[in-house]
Order: sequence, then C-alpha cells, then structure tokens
Amino acid sequence: MTEVQESSALSVVPEVGLPAPDFELSNQYGEPIRLSDFRGRNVVVVFYPFAFSGICTGELCEIRDNIGSFEDSDATVLAVSVDSKFALRAYAEKEGYGFDLLADFWPHGAVARKYGVFDAQSGMALRGTFIIDTEGIVRYVVVNPRGQARDLSEYRAALSALSRT
Repeated sequence: MTEVQESSALSVVPEVGLPAPDFELSNQYGEPIRLSDFRGRNVVVVFYPFAFSGICTGELCEIRDNIGSFEDSDATVLAVSVDSKFALRAYAEKEGYGFDLLADFWPHGAVARKYGVFDAQSGMALRGTFIIDTEGIVRYVVVNPRGQARDLSEYRAALSALSRT
C-alpha cells in the first residue's frame, strides 16, 4: 500500500495490481452506483474535493470535453466528492456532465477513506484517480497535492496500456 500524507492525515492508498475496494454510492439523481457492477468495463474513479470549485471544475470539464477518449477505451468515469447528491445534481446540470457524480456525503468521506484519499482535517477528498480494469484490479493511481490539477494525458496513456494487454 502507498501512504499519502496530507494535513496530518496518514492514509493507505490501494496499490496497482491489487483489487479495488468495492463501494456503493448515490449519483446526482439518487440512483445507487456500485463499482462491482462495472466488471467487464474499465472504470476511472476520480476523487475531487468539492463541486463548483475552480480546479475541480476545470478537471471535470476536461473529462467532459474528452469523454470520447474514455469511451474508446471502454471506460466509465465515476467522479466522487463529499458533496450531497443535491449539490452534485446542480453541478452536473450547470456544467453539462454526462457521467455520474457520486456523493460520498454520509458517512462523510467513507469511500474516500477506503481509497486513502480523505483529508480528515479539512473534511474533503484529495485529488486521487484510480483506473480499475475489467476484472476490478487497480491499474493506475495518482494522488495530487491540494491545488495541483491532474494531467488528462496520463489517463489516456494508462487506458491505452490497458487496451494493449
């Protein structure tokens, strides 16, 4: 396991090659979404701090604008924050997101904790991305420090490598 140190909160991040922790969260419409239901497809789980915040919006809009890259790799995007489903629905509608935004609202940050990306001091998820293959195995992990956006080209490279295996 990889350790992440952020704001005095030491967490364990699932390592590449290990099974991804399963979870079930409500999407922006209140529908239950379970990670294990996506077996047979690649999944990109994108944890982000908060809806309507600057860097988060930029990252998710970049995903929205390049969703074809994910679809071409038979990948589903699941974006996770500690916001409520109501805030996520307003956010998705405002920004035109066509992928699921999942509410890790209660118990607060429980899934982010499972993935080692919950900052208990600030009460938010860190910027962590996990690419999970068709068998439920973690194949790519990145956790960026607060204030640093992720690089979409890294997602593309990781998804491309999956399609070659």
